[in-house]
Amino acid sequence: MGSPGLRPLLLVLLDCCASVSAQAAATPPVTTEGFNSTEAAWMTLRPALSPRPPGTPKAPGPFSGPRPTPVTDVAALCVCDLSPAQCDVNCCCDPDCSPVDFSVFSACSVPSVTGDSQFCSQKAAIYSLNFTANPPQRIFKLVDQINPSIFCIHITNYKPALSFINPEVPDENNFDKLMETSDGFSLNSESEISFTIQSDAPDTAKYEYGVRLQTSDSFLRFPSPLTSSLCTDDNPAAFLVNQAVKCTRRINLAQCEEIEALGMAYYSSPKILRVPGLRTKIPITVQSILMESLNKTLARLEDTDVLNQTLIEAGDVKICTNVVLEVKYSLTYTDAGEITKADLSLLLGTVSSAMLPLEQKFEIRFIQQNTKPVPLSGNPGYVVGLPLAAGFQPQKGKAITCQLAVQKVKSLLKGHGFPDYVAPFGNSRAQDVLDWVPIHFITQAPHMKDSCQLPVALVIEVKWTKYGSLLNPQAKIVNVTANLIASSFPETNSGNERTVLISTAVTFVDVSAPAEAGFRARPTINAKLPFNFFFPFV
Repeated sequence: MGSPGLRPLLLVLLDCCASVSAQAAATPPVTTEGFNSTEAAWMTLRPALSPRPPGTPKAPGPFSGPRPTPVTDVAALCVCDLSPAQCDVNCCCDPDCSPVDFSVFSACSVPSVTGDSQFCSQKAAIYSLNFTANPPQRIFKLVDQINPSIFCIHITNYKPALSFINPEVPDENNFDKLMETSDGFSLNSESEISFTIQSDAPDTAKYEYGVRLQTSDSFLRFPSPLTSSLCTDDNPAAFLVNQAVKCTRRINLAQCEEIEALGMAYYSSPKILRVPGLRTKIPITVQSILMESLNKTLARLEDTDVLNQTLIEAGDVKICTNVVLEVKYSLTYTDAGEITKADLSLLLGTVSSAMLPLEQKFEIRFIQQNTKPVPLSGNPGYVVGLPLAAGFQPQKGKAITCQLAVQKVKSLLKGHGFPDYVAPFGNSRAQDVLDWVPIHFITQAPHMKDSCQLPVALVIEVKWTKYGSLLNPQAKIVNVTANLIASSFPETNSGNERTVLISTAVTFVDVSAPAEAGFRARPTINAKLPFNFFFPFV
């Protein structure tokens, strides 16, 4: 005989299965349009009831009612839209992006946007790219997503529970009524009020372009010159705003230990909030410290501990050591507007009265996570001495073959009409071909199977020597080597674009032998005397 509690348990499970089957048959199928989801039916657990005779109408369930209406319009929500009135790269939901912008995207950084995950059925915005089209196009779908969990909101009978109730703001008319219903008012300190505001901030907070970076106590200070060349310490650092400035300070050298802006801790101690309003803090990590002496020589410190500025007096001479001369921030962020890493590089030095007023340099730059920074030639205008940015446009809709990519990149590195010889002297004649120095071309490439050996760098080494007199030596080129360095990339025909950084470098090596002083041989007298020169003595 079985257990006396087994039969009621089986009745409950059989009744649950019957309820599921009945509702699955009455519910029309939901089309997800390519969204990978498992077909699921809503299930209502209830006690076992007596079997209902055929033809008897089903009584309304205790949870019958309207389905919850989503509060958030997922089609208008875009978490990767960080720059106002500007298209963000690979942000397929950015309303500022045009079809031309979508055609050069490599992928969608946010492929799907959904609403409240607690609903059993919710809208989902799906973004993708069609690389087979010419040009590539963005694909947008608004589908119904089914929540596979049985613990989800299916029926709502209290709509205000889906959103927060706006509190009644006290004014002169309702102040007495609110005083009667409340337990009274209590005043907190400023830090407690700030803490309460931060803890109640929504989880969807993010940094947007131009928003100042918040720290645990206020904001990240980035000293800058405003109305004059003097440094203003209350200037905030703004998100995604790369800056490089220099300003001066008028200081009393005897009080250098008391000036916070001269110390290393002033720039390394703040902790940046990961997103505005939340308590998650990102500490600033000191990556390198360079020390500059009074004679401008530089030395790298192995230890990155905080150094305090120190005043040294020797008679009437006063100098201050460990003074901050240059500050470089490097902040890493995500496409969702979060700060994930903060690095700091410092240049410390010794300051004397002859260096006053003191000049300081500050720089801050932002790097997107999982991307390599592309070297720029200016911001925004070109800087003298930096290379011109150039490239070539591949055919739309086709993947470039490895052989074609190698030819294109090699032509960019070598330029038009790469020479075969170099003149040894600046005034060498073209007809003296035998005196010219040939260029030795070397290719370095790793041998990997099923990979494309793409050139990424051209390094030219020029060896020269000092030729001629010690009083006026002349530079002579004796050897030139061009080293083409290649890197392995996996071959793919998917049509996805890839960013490849290429570079060129020229080094000059002095191979002169140690000079040795030389003198001419002493002159000899080669003369014959007359035969009677010593007459009458001989």
